[in-house]
Amino acid sequence: MRIGFGAPVAGAWATPSYLGSFAARAEALGYASLWSFQRLLVPEGSGMEPVYRSVLDPMVALGYAAARTSRIRLGVATICLPFVSPTVLAKQASTVDVLSGGRLDLGLGIGWMPEEFTATGASTARRGARTEEFLAVLRTLWGDEVSSFSGEFYTIPAGRQDPRPVQKPGPPVLLGGMSRPAMERAGRIADGWITSSRADLSKIAEAVTVIREAASAAGRDPDALRIICRGVVRAAEEASGPGGGRRLLSGSFAQIREDAAWLGEQGVTELFYDLNWDPRIGSPSVSPEAAAERAGELLAGLAPR
Repeated sequence: MRIGFGAPVAGAWATPSYLGSFAARAEALGYASLWSFQRLLVPEGSGMEPVYRSVLDPMVALGYAAARTSRIRLGVATICLPFVSPTVLAKQASTVDVLSGGRLDLGLGIGWMPEEFTATGASTARRGARTEEFLAVLRTLWGDEVSSFSGEFYTIPAGRQDPRPVQKPGPPVLLGGMSRPAMERAGRIADGWITSSRADLSKIAEAVTVIREAASAAGRDPDALRIICRGVVRAAEEASGPGGGRRLLSGSFAQIREDAAWLGEQGVTELFYDLNWDPRIGSPSVSPEAAAERAGELLAGLAPR
């Protein structure tokens, strides 16, 4: 199982200096990947977690990290596809892939916050069907010398979108979503699946089974699919899980490493430790220096062996 790291994109440590330095340090320590995420709007009075209050744009952040690294893969988990045109996102993804030398992993979700749908003029209707068409448009724009598409939701006039990605036929497309239909969709049409920050990781094997069965039913190789887990780390504290016991990826470094190994046994192919959910790191109200100091200790303490 590959071990990745959540980039400094939320809260106090999400500064130009720390984004660049942590990206470089994660690569030097042997982490396999670096991940961003998207949050467009925090509704007034919503009481959302501190991690969401101040978040950098995910694609811009990955482009910045690309300039400070040379080997580590760069992923976004996830961009909500109803909020953006597939033509625009195809161009952004191609650009990051070109500038990084072919290192982008593109994670997509269908969104859930009503206020963000209102703010972007997006619709919640038929998001599953829209997702399938969205991926078809991406792959057409990345793969065809002259692209065109005519569907229910999207129309692309015949034309060229260059430069095309370094990766062929394009960056891996990963789908998020914790519902059964979302998992089955990932198995049918995506290169992999990404868990949410709220996922009950103790039941991850059930999700892996659903995804792989959907892949097999679609005539795809289930073992070729990536199962990527966002690891919300609670280091130095034993947080409570959904069942009342210790939450996975909480406690000592040794406990967290044991949990990571167990997730690999359940079928997870990649786990990235995301410290943005630690309120002493990802909250905008803490000291940037203190947040970076704690994050640096965890980055080193959890580094792949």
